[in-house]
Amino acid sequence: MIRLDGRKALITGGSRGIGRAAAIMFARAGCDVAINYQRNKTAADEVQKEVGELGRECLVYRAEISMKKDVDDMIADIDKKWGGLDIAVNNVGIWTYLEMGSMDECVLRETMAVNVEGVFYVCNAVVPLMKRRGRGWIINVASTAAVRGEAFHSHYAASKGAMVAMTKSLGVELAPHNIRVNGVAPGWVDTDMCTEVFSRPGFREKVRQSIPLKRIPAPEDIAGPILFLASDLAVHITGETLNVNGGAVLCGG
Repeated sequence: MIRLDGRKALITGGSRGIGRAAAIMFARAGCDVAINYQRNKTAADEVQKEVGELGRECLVYRAEISMKKDVDDMIADIDKKWGGLDIAVNNVGIWTYLEMGSMDECVLRETMAVNVEGVFYVCNAVVPLMKRRGRGWIINVASTAAVRGEAFHSHYAASKGAMVAMTKSLGVELAPHNIRVNGVAPGWVDTDMCTEVFSRPGFREKVRQSIPLKRIPAPEDIAGPILFLASDLAVHITGETLNVNGGAVLCGG
């Protein structure tokens, strides 16, 4: 079993979906976790309670990842309480509709602010803490849309493509400091983000049939690879993005 005993992790967007599953899984592996939420305090408090029942500490912050001050204040408080940070999982992301030719500029700006700028802000704030410790793990949650593209979601695909490029760049930049930077790129996942589209008649089954493994994964199926990349089993992996999509999109050689 993978163990993260004695380590401290920040998981953004940890109140629901993949972030929540990762927070619980990390706690089971012996890791204390910090999470942020934007609106649903009840959900965040439930994660904190469950982590506590597993014998680990969970710090909860109301922080908007697209706001640098919110991120800096959160990381500063984590550093004050824990004296450092070992792992950062950039999980927060939004998926919205955008049709080219009638683009809503506000939608574009919000997507880039959350999905791209927010990752920069978190990395910028946590890297000094990791350098101080002489080690670190950063895991970015991207998407298969970064590779295959996605009609009517070109802004989302572009933002996730930026995340993949950032992962490669930081993997090389931070390697001398013993900080590994990797990512996971999920396809369809059974989370709140997909609830609306899955409610369309027949669409969920259409998606399931399009996946070679013939299943739509639960958040835990993505949290597992995240845990692996945050562990010593991935000691010689950096700058890589692991595609977790049941064979729906095959990348690389």
